[in-house]
Formats: sequence, C-alpha cells, structure tokens
Amino acid sequence: MTPPEINTPPEDSNNNNLTPISLKDPEIRSDNDGKVGNIASPPLSDHQNSEENDYLDQVPDEVEMSIFDHLEELRMRIFYSLIAAVVGIIGCFIVVKPIVKFLEIPAQGVKFLQLAPGEYFFVTIKVAAYSGLLLASPFILYQIVKFVLPGLTIRERRFLGPIFLGSTVLFGLGLVFAYFAIVPAALKFFIGYGEAVVEQAWSIERYFEFVLLLMFSTALAFQVPILQLLLGIVGIVTSQQMLSGWRYVLLGSAVLGAVLTPSTDPLTQSLLGGAVVVLYLGGSLVVKLIGK
Repeated sequence: MTPPEINTPPEDSNNNNLTPISLKDPEIRSDNDGKVGNIASPPLSDHQNSEENDYLDQVPDEVEMSIFDHLEELRMRIFYSLIAAVVGIIGCFIVVKPIVKFLEIPAQGVKFLQLAPGEYFFVTIKVAAYSGLLLASPFILYQIVKFVLPGLTIRERRFLGPIFLGSTVLFGLGLVFAYFAIVPAALKFFIGYGEAVVEQAWSIERYFEFVLLLMFSTALAFQVPILQLLLGIVGIVTSQQMLSGWRYVLLGSAVLGAVLTPSTDPLTQSLLGGAVVVLYLGGSLVVKLIGK
C-alpha cells in the first residue's frame, strides 16, 4: 500500500529569495545627458550675510571693567569737559565786548540802558558763559563719545561719525537761523508795535536774556533730525510711521514754537514752528534712505 502523495507548491525563485531591506545612500540624480546634478545646499549669500551680521555685532574694544572703573572713567571725562568749558569761558570773557556789540546788531534804533549797578558786568559774564560753552561743546561731545565708545558694536560705530557731525552742523545752523531770521523778526515786531507810543530804551540784561534764550532754544530745536535718526537706527520708529504722523507734527511744532520762544508774537513762533516741520520731514527722508 503506497502512501498518499502530498502536493507541494512549485518552487518560485521570487518567493524563496527574500531581499532584505537595507538603508541606501541617497541617490544623486543625473540629467538626461548623464551629468550629475548639483546637490542642494544653502545659498552662499545667506551665509555671507550671517557672517557679516556677526562681524557687525562685535564689540572690538570690549574690556571688562568694574563699576568703580566706570565711575573713574566718567569722573575723568567730566573733569576734562569742565576744563574745556572754563578755558572757553575765560577766553570769551577776554573778548566779550566785540561779542556784545555783535549781538546788539539786530536791535537797530534801540538804546540800551544799565538800570542797576553792575548790570552790564553780569551781562558780560552771561554772554561769555554762553559763548564759552558753545566753543567747548565739540570737545565736550568728544569726551561723551570716548566714554560710550568701548561699549558700542561695529554696526553702531558706523553711525557715530555722521550723528556727531550732523548734530554739530545743525546746532550751528540753528544759531545762524535764529540770529538772521527769528531774532530780527521778533525785534521788528516789538519795535513797530510800540514805535509811535513809547521810546525804545531797553534794559541790556533783559535784551540779552531774550536773545540768548531764543538763539539756543532754536539751536536745540534743530536737533530734531538727529533724534529721528537715533530712533530709526534703534528700530523704535520707522520712516513710514514718521511720515504718517504729519498732523501731529504740525500740532507739536506749533506747541514747540510757543514754548521755546520767549516772545509771544505769532511771527517768531511761526518761523520756529515752520523750521521744525521742515527739519522733521528732512529727518524722515534720511531715515528712509538708510532703509529704516
């Protein structure tokens, strides 16, 4: 008796030879002409920009200093500034009479009186003090820059020179604008207003308080573009935001003209307010030009 046959499925090479799964290296695709394509890599320009930003954010002269070292450095800078101010004031006091006569030129047809003993002497001291501080201001600004320079990055140092130069030039332009435009306009208004009623005899002390305050307040108002540039560099305000707020600028310039000018005549306030508006628009364009 023969055993029953057991039917076995036919051998299949595909079923017997199981190919193991393995991790292969990524294939590099080739073009139709057989050339190997470029492997994807990050753009070179991004890498260069990253390196440039890292370089600009470096502090080249960074030195570890204690709080006492900082105070000592600050004391030295203040001491140098005070020496420069004293030297400037003494030098201007030596030649104060020509300065006084120069400041009296806008008041044509006015007689100046000394209403109290020593009034002219104290006026000359005040004029010498303002003039001396004006002459020493570049050196004082230089001392301020030397104090803050070690903590600035290379990116921030790039704007230091233009800001320093622009602030000095604008301050000088403010003094010139006040002397040749605002002061004569204000004096002409006051002289013409009471010409047929009172004789024009003014206290020399009151006159110089008026002129010096008006000139230096105008020079400070001319620093508006520098303030805008600093705000733009830091990223607090953009040029678009500055230009979009022109209505508030008109209102603010009118208030600034009323506060900074010691006179109450509308002509003087309008001249200073108009100058502030022009300076603000110019500062906004400068901020836009630097890409902020």
